[in-house]
Amino acid sequence: MFQQGLSGLNGAAKSLDIIGNNIANASTVGFKGSQAQFADLYANSLNGVSGNNAGIGVTVARIAQQFTQGNIETSANPLDISINGGGFFRTVVNGATQYSRNGQFQLDKTGGLINAQGAQLTGYLTNTDGVILQGSPVPIIIDSSDLKPIETTKAGFQLNLSSTSVAPTKIPFNAMDPLTYNKQTVLEVFDSLGGSHSMGMYYVKTTGGTWDVYASNDGVAIEAKAAAQVMIADQGVKDARAAYLGVIHGSPAPDGPTILAAQQAYSAVAGPALLLAAQAAGASQEQQDHLTSLFTAPTDVGAIAGNTPDLIDKALTAGLALPAVKVGTLVFNTSGELSIADMALLTPAQSLPFNITLPIFPDNGSKLNLNISTDFTGSTQYTGTTSERPSSQNGQSSGHLERFAAGSDGVILGQYSNGKSRPLAQIVLANFASVDGLTPLGNNAWAESASSGPPQIGAPGEGKMGKLRSQSIEVSNVDLTAELVNMITAQRVYQANAQTIKTQDSVLQTLVNLR
Repeated sequence: MFQQGLSGLNGAAKSLDIIGNNIANASTVGFKGSQAQFADLYANSLNGVSGNNAGIGVTVARIAQQFTQGNIETSANPLDISINGGGFFRTVVNGATQYSRNGQFQLDKTGGLINAQGAQLTGYLTNTDGVILQGSPVPIIIDSSDLKPIETTKAGFQLNLSSTSVAPTKIPFNAMDPLTYNKQTVLEVFDSLGGSHSMGMYYVKTTGGTWDVYASNDGVAIEAKAAAQVMIADQGVKDARAAYLGVIHGSPAPDGPTILAAQQAYSAVAGPALLLAAQAAGASQEQQDHLTSLFTAPTDVGAIAGNTPDLIDKALTAGLALPAVKVGTLVFNTSGELSIADMALLTPAQSLPFNITLPIFPDNGSKLNLNISTDFTGSTQYTGTTSERPSSQNGQSSGHLERFAAGSDGVILGQYSNGKSRPLAQIVLANFASVDGLTPLGNNAWAESASSGPPQIGAPGEGKMGKLRSQSIEVSNVDLTAELVNMITAQRVYQANAQTIKTQDSVLQTLVNLR
């Protein structure tokens, strides 16, 4: 007699439990609310006819999770990530795979991305060149190692050399004298250790469509730099430097006159070696006399207290000017475009790219020469101002990881101190044929089941996968207003079912009281 009312009380109580759970998780990131779905109950009739029988109550047929999109809110944590659309984060904890919409992650001590429960976010890793290695998803580990330096081997310049420019009246070319060239461009290049150097290119107009090109390194013509390298390669200079170092690091500590004598011994070897190199490069008599005065008393730079071999080298090479040798010649046709055919007719024949050698001095431990294949394709000679377009080169200095963030496609891009960036990993998402069939595990996680089907793995933005948004979270999809209204309704249902039990009790009492 009381079956209907009791089942109604149980159903209303279960509904209140679900509503209470929804309200309790209204602030839980990534939480998906649930809804009780009821079904009526009928007793089977012995004669197979039950059309005239009253039902025997209600049962909770299913607790359905509502996988609707929650609102996305910004966050101050750069590792907070939200999913805008379908899909779940794929995580691994203690070897078990779980799925979650909660994208609140942090770094652990190994560089892994984990959530509050210690579950590791999975995805694709990259190789040392930043190429994403797709395959089976693995726990993401952020590689915080430094970027290795890359030596510059290629450079590209694009510019418009004005056709109205006239040849400089002051000759010969001198990198230190802007009156001897029409245009200078500068490009940062890198040696084998990642050291930065300024590759200067100078353009000197000779005739209507012909321009001679010269080069410098760190503001010094490459001819002077090449001559200075003799103080790195010459064995006598090496021995004199080693002798100086032996004196200053000797025991007992040397006195001032001893150190001064070692300095002079060094300049007495380095100066003549540089003079021979300058003479071989065609230095003028004036330049030779000036250089000789720098290592000859009474103006010997080695006789100045505190002048180390490095300071002596700097003093000897300062202002060294040698006859410039052009690195190439550009020829433009009457349409203002580079003419490879006309360049090939020059003596000697010219072709692109120019192979330019930048000598490195002073010695910083890197390769002594930067060999750079330099292209000028795309340059023009039009009427108008001489202007430079974007230049390029393929080298880089070393750099340490400063920050990283995930893009909408799941690619985690690292930014380095040298201004470069490269992919570190890619987050993958998982989706299911029936998300309603997922098994809730708590802690904002679900597991696949026979009802959900196997996971479909893919990159964010592909197919039915949503896109990611960094520095944001997906809040609970619980509508508090609706839940409070539902709670009032469930309360009324509970009261009404209780009333049916009370009424049936009254009827039963009447029957019992019959005499």
